[in-house]
Amino acid sequence: MASSDIGLAGELVGGGMEKEKTAAEMSAIMERIRLEDEESRVQAAGEIRRLTKTSSKHRRQLSDAIEPLVSLLRSGSPESGEAAILALLNLAVEDERNKIKIVEAGALQSLLHLLQSTNSSLQEYATAAVLTLSASPINKPKISASDAIPLLVKILGDGNPQAKNDAVRALYNLSAIAENLKVILPLQPVPSLINLLKTCKKSSRTAEKCSALLESLVNFEEGRTALTAAEGGVLTVIEVLEEGSLRSREHAVGTLLTMCESEKFCRYRELVLNEGVIPGLLQLTVQGTPKSQVKARVLLQLLRSSRHHKSELRPDTLDSSVCNIVSKIDSADQTRKAKKMLAEMVQISMEMSLRHLQQRASM
Repeated sequence: MASSDIGLAGELVGGGMEKEKTAAEMSAIMERIRLEDEESRVQAAGEIRRLTKTSSKHRRQLSDAIEPLVSLLRSGSPESGEAAILALLNLAVEDERNKIKIVEAGALQSLLHLLQSTNSSLQEYATAAVLTLSASPINKPKISASDAIPLLVKILGDGNPQAKNDAVRALYNLSAIAENLKVILPLQPVPSLINLLKTCKKSSRTAEKCSALLESLVNFEEGRTALTAAEGGVLTVIEVLEEGSLRSREHAVGTLLTMCESEKFCRYRELVLNEGVIPGLLQLTVQGTPKSQVKARVLLQLLRSSRHHKSELRPDTLDSSVCNIVSKIDSADQTRKAKKMLAEMVQISMEMSLRHLQQRASM
């Protein structure tokens, strides 16, 4: 399953497995979804939802139901809206043509309305639908040109947990268009991203998307300022660097590196150092992805050059320890030696970390 279809949108909402339907049965469903009687259309939408839960064949066979379902989505009643949106979700998952067809049928306007719904379930389903549709490269510009981005950022801040997860993934999809970052940033998404990172599992896909979006946003001074101003912002990124998935850790170290490379002075570097980043960076030099390892080494060198860091950790100690770690990467007992050396480096940075904790406690 495509990563962008994971979440409510990727659960293929509905009942259990369905047997193959005959051509006559499929035609009967299509007839009912086109009736004027709303109750019959809702029932037909429920059957489409069930049939398309696990069958790509049924998704293709029932693609002509998209326009009637979009019409049902516009009808206004919560029951009709829910039935239509869940059927459209299952039609769209893992089917690029259906994703495009749903947007072409005019579903976006109704989905934007539901993103503002006070009914949390409908808002959640609409967010999942936008997430699924935004996975299509052809749909991204159309969704970006709508009012979806401000609504998604709002849901990121005050939606229910599932809606927040899907909102950040949808924003991540849309951030593939670089100009959208300039739309997202003034909406002040950083505090909400940090709050979501604090509450989600650091190894989750949600954490990956939050971390990736943060890495993109700190390319702008407004993003860097917002991250440092958010309560626990830098510390949360460091926690992802230590506890996240390989991809999340790569984005986290990229975020910190961008911040520390962005200025002539040491304000960001001192802030990052004060939050105790050294052990996590050293671990990344051994256990990270190739990109993470490179970024971690570059960031360690930047931190070493910081005036603050020179007084706490001698450059020759850092250089020697990092070189020792790197030189043992290919050895047979890599894990044991790496853990031993990392423990030594944690001990070296302990005094600095304890001092910072004492300073926090006295505030």
